[in-house]
Amino acid sequence: MTDRLVAPHGGSLVDRTGDKPADLDSLESVPLTSRELSDLDMLASGALSPLEGFMGREDYDSVVESMHLASGLPWALPVCLAVDAAPSGDRVALVEESGRPVAVLEVEGVYEYDKEREAVNCFRTKDEAHPGVARLYEQRPKYLAGRVTVFQRATPTFPELALDPADTRAAIAERGWKRVVGFQTRNPIHRAHEYLTKVALETVDGLLVHPLVGDTKADDVPVDVRVACYRTLLDGYYPEDRVLLSAFPAAMRYAGPREAIWHAICRKNYGCSHFIVGRDHAGVGDYYGTYDAQLIFDEFAPHELDIEPMFFEHTFWCNLCGSMASTKSCPHGPDDRVFLSGTKVREMLDEGEVPPVEFTRPEVAQVLIDAYRVP
Repeated sequence: MTDRLVAPHGGSLVDRTGDKPADLDSLESVPLTSRELSDLDMLASGALSPLEGFMGREDYDSVVESMHLASGLPWALPVCLAVDAAPSGDRVALVEESGRPVAVLEVEGVYEYDKEREAVNCFRTKDEAHPGVARLYEQRPKYLAGRVTVFQRATPTFPELALDPADTRAAIAERGWKRVVGFQTRNPIHRAHEYLTKVALETVDGLLVHPLVGDTKADDVPVDVRVACYRTLLDGYYPEDRVLLSAFPAAMRYAGPREAIWHAICRKNYGCSHFIVGRDHAGVGDYYGTYDAQLIFDEFAPHELDIEPMFFEHTFWCNLCGSMASTKSCPHGPDDRVFLSGTKVREMLDEGEVPPVEFTRPEVAQVLIDAYRVP
């Protein structure tokens, strides 16, 4: 049934799950950070197809310099495992921060890397105030490369939403969808997001709302609050048979344009033929231009990514139009548009005030108020 869907990146889904080896106790242990553990789980499930493990030097250098794997296949961000030194054996056990073994890696190489080069190329800045750059600079000095076999999957934050790419493809096929648009979010869905997802839904068979549930910045809306907002909105304002809610287990890198490409490729592995890219996708602060995450798609040949981006301008409520709109469809000026800063909204929520319906649905606002109300 899934044959009607877009092919996974590279042609087939990778599966790097397997049995625990009998000699596990004899292997040297390599600890994983929470972000590396997220990457490992996505390697196991095929979300990062065609990767079968953490990148070797050739792929790493090619991705950093040209946004392609050494094979020539598009790939936007490194997926690497940082270590202090080369292990002594040809296989190592990968362990969680608690020390529990979760996978085995077949050592293919260890190499040094230039943190500043990776920062400038992948994040477009070497400013340590950037959260992705800060994490990069704190990493161990070498990368360990090799194919992985995962025998202990990470415990999902929301088990009922934890659909691997193969599961997601099966769910999409069961619904009879072929053209599916993916929506990446790390924030509650407000009216602007609702508008663009519904516009996109008019042109395809189904919508995959795919919130990121891995590591984010400390000041981002907590994941349990976000998921409650998604459920509330979808229950009240979307057709049940046209939308699928599932969790994306990745950690945020805040790499802006490159992360938009990476997010699109990952969603292709989940069965999406289209992917929504709005303003400042995966951005943080003022490091990226408003539409840089859209412009970067022009750096690839037509159909090279084999997933169709859907670009949207900044959307807002226009009092004169009496509806959601964008600068493409609304002729009126800024004074007629409802726009609230994130800071202003948080202040309203802290005070128990409901943001205007032009900004967010009342039911979603109530979820946020309950979460943010000052005791």
